[in-house]
This record gives sequence, structure tokens and C-alpha cells, in this order.
Amino acid sequence: MKPPANAQRIVSLVPSLTEALFDLGLGPSVVGVTDWCVHPAAGVADLAKVGGTKNPSIARVLELRPDLVIANREENRERDVERLRAAGVPVWVTYPRTVAEGVALVRELAQLGAPAERAQPLIRELETALEQARAARPGRPTPVFCAIWKHPWMAVGADTYADDLLALCGGRNVFAHRRERRYPIVSDAEIAAAQPEVILLPDEPYAFGACDVAEVAALATPASAAGRIHCIDGTLISWYGPRIARALAEVGALLGENAPGAEPG
Repeated sequence: MKPPANAQRIVSLVPSLTEALFDLGLGPSVVGVTDWCVHPAAGVADLAKVGGTKNPSIARVLELRPDLVIANREENRERDVERLRAAGVPVWVTYPRTVAEGVALVRELAQLGAPAERAQPLIRELETALEQARAARPGRPTPVFCAIWKHPWMAVGADTYADDLLALCGGRNVFAHRRERRYPIVSDAEIAAAQPEVILLPDEPYAFGACDVAEVAALATPASAAGRIHCIDGTLISWYGPRIARALAEVGALLGENAPGAEPG
């Protein structure tokens, strides 16, 4: 659907897009968010909470009388979207699978009535960061394993926003060939066999920490040998929106040829 340009009562079911709405100056139009919408902290503190991204209270959403609900195909359930639409609520289902699509989504959000003095600088920043990342991609990408879960281990798969971000940052996702599911389940032996030169352990959706670093460091990989195993802010991998520029810079620094432990090109 094409979102209405005059939406005045928005419920956001997508944490990254809640942050984007506020950064664009659309915070006054947001009337409800999920329990996982925690940024910006001051902006969402007093807003009505409608439950989780996977189990929102439809009744609570309807009580807020939204003229637009923003959802995401991967983060939210289709049956919740259908129930809201059946109740007459316009639902905009987003689904960016590349960084470029993430930047385009911010442009579309701005069309909800964002003031130009807030929207234009942010959009320019994201477009510039995207252009610079494209221009800086190395001839030899760095093999990288990016985990998203444990028990069992699950990796970033192909055709995902995170996979495209890794590629833009100079990485080659070592499990991109696994097409049986969007986030393939992998074993210790498969991680070792993939020979990643960098291993990234985001802190969401699974809260990886020091003990997990020690566990993957015990595997015989170039990443282990070079000490290139990093716990990172999980929003850099999965939050499309205002964090794109920071994500490209910080993840790019970890994957680049000048990163600590990197082999000379």
C-alpha cells in the first residue's frame, strides 16, 4: 500500500522504524509502539505500548485509533496484519532486504509529513554513506560469519538486509550459499569448515557475550588465529534507518583490510 501522506496517529510495530520516525521529526504523530521500541528512549517513554513485535495486542492497537500502522514482513506476523486490516486500519508492511532499500524506506517515511529541515539532512547522510560504501568495496571481500542465534547456531543468510550490509562493508558471507532457510542452522564443524576471517556476534536478537567469543575462538578458523572475533551492537546489522551510516562505518572498519588482525592485501 501507499502510506497516507497525512497520517496523524501512527502505531509503529517496528523498532528501527520507530527510531526513524522520531529522527525525521514525526514523533508527534506516533501514538503507540511495541515493547521493543526503545529508541529514542525519551521519545517513546510515555507512549502507549501495544505488546511485542510478534504478539501485539490488537485490541490495544485499535484503542489508539490509528490512521496508520507500520509493520514489517519479517518482524511481525501476517495474521496480526490481517486482523488490523479487517478492522479497517491501514497497515503499511515494509520489507527492505538491501541497504539501498533501507535508505529508500527512510525517504518514504519522510513523505508522511516530515519537516524538510529534519528529513533532508538525514536522507543526504544516508545516501552519502551508501555511495561511499559502494565505492570502497574491496576487490577481495573478507569471509565473514555473522551469527544471529545460538542453541542452535544460526547465521545470517542470503537475500537479507544483514547479508547485503556485510557485502557493502567489504565482507563475503560464508553461509550465503545456504538457501534452505533465510537464517541457516550451522554446526561448529560447519563454522570451522567455512574458514571465516572475521566472526561477528551481535547482541540481538541473541545476547552474545564473552563466553561465546571464547567458544568460537576454540574453533580452527583464521578469525580465531587473528583475534578477529567481535561482539557488536546488534542494531548495526538489523536496524535499517538512521543507523545505516554508522553501521556501514563501524562494520566496514571491522571487515576492512586495515582492521586489527587483518592479513595484508
